[in-house]
Amino acid sequence: MSPWLTREHVVGLLSILWPAYVAVVGVWIVLQRRAPVATLSWLLSMAVIPVLGLVIYYFLGPRRLKRQRLRRLRSRRRSRVRGSMARLKEKVPQAPERLHQVVKLVAAATNFPVSTADRVELLVGGAATFDSILAAVRQARQHIHLEYYIFEPDRTGLGLIAALCEKAREGVAVRLLVDALGSKRLARRHYAPLEAAGGEVALFHPTRLGRRVRPVINFRSHRKIVVIDGRIGYTGGVNITDEEDKRIQSDAYHDVHVRLEGPVVNWLQTVFLEDWAYALDYARKTEPRDWEALLPELPDGDQVVQIMTSGPDSNMEAIHRAHVAAIHAAHQRVWLTTPYFVPTEAAMLALTNAALRGVDVCLLVPEKSDSRIVTAAARSYFDELIACRVKVYEYHASMLHSKTMLVDDMVGIIGTANFDNRSFRLNYEVCAVVYGESFAAKLEQQFYEDLRHARRVGYARPQHFVQRLGDSLARLCSPLL
Repeated sequence: MSPWLTREHVVGLLSILWPAYVAVVGVWIVLQRRAPVATLSWLLSMAVIPVLGLVIYYFLGPRRLKRQRLRRLRSRRRSRVRGSMARLKEKVPQAPERLHQVVKLVAAATNFPVSTADRVELLVGGAATFDSILAAVRQARQHIHLEYYIFEPDRTGLGLIAALCEKAREGVAVRLLVDALGSKRLARRHYAPLEAAGGEVALFHPTRLGRRVRPVINFRSHRKIVVIDGRIGYTGGVNITDEEDKRIQSDAYHDVHVRLEGPVVNWLQTVFLEDWAYALDYARKTEPRDWEALLPELPDGDQVVQIMTSGPDSNMEAIHRAHVAAIHAAHQRVWLTTPYFVPTEAAMLALTNAALRGVDVCLLVPEKSDSRIVTAAARSYFDELIACRVKVYEYHASMLHSKTMLVDDMVGIIGTANFDNRSFRLNYEVCAVVYGESFAAKLEQQFYEDLRHARRVGYARPQHFVQRLGDSLARLCSPLL
């Protein structure tokens, strides 16, 4: 070592730099104003592993994104917000006040009012979903919009691209938006024929740094949206992949989707258009200006539906709030189906409180999900849930991928959001909230059918030490799962 840089000099230098580093990074993290436990965890990580901790926080740390809303699309329909509660009272006259409060919460958090649908169809399984989407695509006359987290270049994906190419050649406007990370195997060569036919393809948050200094790899569009001619819409848990099609794979994921017709599709369309505009702006491309024509005025239908969204561009956590509020409003039952159960403290308290006050609370999760750490983290909550009278079931027929919640006979939620931190706080998600007994009966029937392939988890089930330790360690990662 140089005589000018002795061990004492190094120690003295570090004794100055390390506290300065902790102080600067600490102020940066504290100003994020996150939950105290999460903030303290990040501060500890920065102090213990300064270089690696800083890199991890740079890529995965909590923060909000800012993006331009298509305000002209929302303001054009703001007059509809005023009549939303009147519509609910007319279509669902028996709706209690606690349900009105859930509706108001969703509207306030998302700026999406209650709307209606002529038809709400529950699609069970990828095969039924793909058949329905392909049929709607073939009937399209004006435009086809698709947004997906996972779009695989397999038989299912390439088959859909072929159908889209055919419609594009007919003059139908086709726009496909895929998440760059979730659809990383979908290469340019796979969708080049669609672009050649006149269709447009955009990537949501490309994994390269691109124009942003700070990467956005941790913030994905988990949404699954299809809109046909502004009149037919789809959303739910089904991705475009052979893994969800039993006609191709016998062990395909078990999932559900919903098909909507009527005015509510306008709001699903709005979600897509805002995501599309954001993706084009991110890629420095020019967006079209005639999008209001894509939102046709349609007469009210018989069923009451509300679209809700959430993402890191808002601190409202609308989907999180809506789930918790709906659980608190329950009087008879809360039946929750989710592939990834890593609840927030508020969501966990809502479920256990409901069960303790006599509500029939049932949780259905996969026996084995496609993520070992998520499966382990979910099981770490089972004993606490069961002790509070929550009925926990594990689905064993295949990988359960459905994301639904049924509250009493009045609220049915179906969409892309899992019951976990990532969906509530990090991903861009979308859900449909269907009010009334008709759709509730469909979710009830499907839940009973799913229970035929599930086993109830008992309290204090036998677990060896290594498994209990693994579950507990996985739980520590809950904020990032």
